[in-house]
Amino acid sequence: MPVRPPATGEDPRIVRSRAIILAAAHDHFVAHGYLGANIDALAEEAGVSKRTVYNIYGGKEELFRAVLDRAIGIAEEFSRELADAMATVGLEGLAVRLVRVLLSDRVVPLRRLLIGESRRFPELAAAYYDRAPGLVMRTLAEHLPTLPGLRIDDPDTAAAHFAFLVVGAPLDRAMFGEQRLGDTELERAALAGVAAFRRAYAAAGNGP
Repeated sequence: MPVRPPATGEDPRIVRSRAIILAAAHDHFVAHGYLGANIDALAEEAGVSKRTVYNIYGGKEELFRAVLDRAIGIAEEFSRELADAMATVGLEGLAVRLVRVLLSDRVVPLRRLLIGESRRFPELAAAYYDRAPGLVMRTLAEHLPTLPGLRIDDPDTAAAHFAFLVVGAPLDRAMFGEQRLGDTELERAALAGVAAFRRAYAAAGNGP
């Protein structure tokens, strides 16, 4: 990937062009896949010249990597927010946040795209898994044992149980292209998952 100047003092026109191109590139790659993506068409969709795309990103592969890097950065920020919120929103609030983000119209199509291109970009797929869903799981494992009313002896297993009960089934459905459930249905399913998790991990004296 070409070396870029530091953000401090950077030409605001370049900053603006980069943001516009990245947003258009996300949608373009999701719509056409990596092989089907075309820089000429992408530039037209972004409203910039092809030369601008090449000057900032260098080519299609570099742009694809930049799209994934941006998605990873957003996932890392979400995990930080999740860690900060867990003590205040409770399991129910946490579950609703998870389904809203992980089943959003931006996350699911990008996951599908990366899975389809995992052989072409194995290191990108591994990095995305480690720093996006993997980081969310590690965050859950770290903080679930600190919540009141729960007995958690194996944090990693508890995190896996929580995530699957809350988001597993609707995420599987979405990944295979099935119509996304409505927000009300998703939140209802997530809260039912929380209820099952509470029953399974209730501390002594907190069971049903």
